Amino acid sequence: MISTSDITIIGGGIIGLLTAREFINAGATVTILEKNLIGQESSWAGGGILLPLYPWRQAEAITRLVVQSLKLYPELARQLTDYTPINPEWRPCGLLITQNPDDNAAIAWCTANSIPFEAASPTRYSKLNTVVDNPLWLPAIAQIRNPRLLKSLQYDLINKGVILRERCHITAATIEHDRITSADTSAGKISINQLVITAGAWSQQVLGQLFPHLAETSPQIAPIRGQMLLYQAEPETLPHIVLDGDHYLIPRSDGKIIAGSTVESEGFDKSTTAAAKEQLHNFALNLLPSLKKYPLIKHWAGLRPGTQFGIPSIGKHPQIDNLSINAGHFRNGLVMGPASAQLMADLILNRPTRVNPNPYTLHNINIAR
Repeated sequence: MISTSDITIIGGGIIGLLTAREFINAGATVTILEKNLIGQESSWAGGGILLPLYPWRQAEAITRLVVQSLKLYPELARQLTDYTPINPEWRPCGLLITQNPDDNAAIAWCTANSIPFEAASPTRYSKLNTVVDNPLWLPAIAQIRNPRLLKSLQYDLINKGVILRERCHITAATIEHDRITSADTSAGKISINQLVITAGAWSQQVLGQLFPHLAETSPQIAPIRGQMLLYQAEPETLPHIVLDGDHYLIPRSDGKIIAGSTVESEGFDKSTTAAAKEQLHNFALNLLPSLKKYPLIKHWAGLRPGTQFGIPSIGKHPQIDNLSINAGHFRNGLVMGPASAQLMADLILNRPTRVNPNPYTLHNINIAR
């Protein structure tokens, strides 16, 4: 039998890695089990905007995790830059929202959550082909280069002694007196002290396979496909993030520009489509005409862990003492990740919580449906 860690985590995406980091920094031993490769699913595929799209239209429970994560990100990025050779490129480049018909709600949300804002001056959108409506400029909003963040976190966790087991499938769990005692995996049987599910869009599948008798108390999480494009532009082609209607452009520090994204219910199908490529390509070139002289170099898709209201499940399972869940972040796993991981560790380690845990418990999530 493989040696036992204090915390065993199923799922090696951004939520799993950040959760592992919270526990290892608190002195626990941690093993992550990942069915494929670390950080290669939704976390890699996202855009890295550190704010939900139109956050004033989201549930208050989302706001609380977002605001706490925004406090944590600068220090997280600094530590990863200092401790690893991979800069995750946290960059407060600002966000321009070109069309904001619910201007009063936006201003109220920004004011209540201490998010700097101002009416966008015409110079902010002079190179864009759009019809503005109460354009809003959020100068402090940052982005993170998520593939680099994932690599940096992986490097940091390995240095700190976290065990990462890739291509490791968990197939069964043994429960005695409402506690998981062991699990069967493709790498052998392991003992379990605390088990945390952070498997993103696959979380419901994992729970259903391991605990089929607990379906009624498991969160309802479904895969939602999102497709993206990447252009090889030059630095300063676009100085800041732009949200225009339902789509956005994100400029990286080396000049590359991401255009996103779609929202599609196609099960676990990660294939890209010509229709989505055309839709996003037309959007990008219409909004930023200067992109026409730069090549489109990549088109990909990822599967977000979708829930009905976009509120993740974070907490202990009501029927199994040593089972916890941190999953269901939909489009906002990157921006809610640090606070979600902190809350998960607070609950298991019996520390005071920095965010009220009640909205994320499995009981409340299921009642909301």
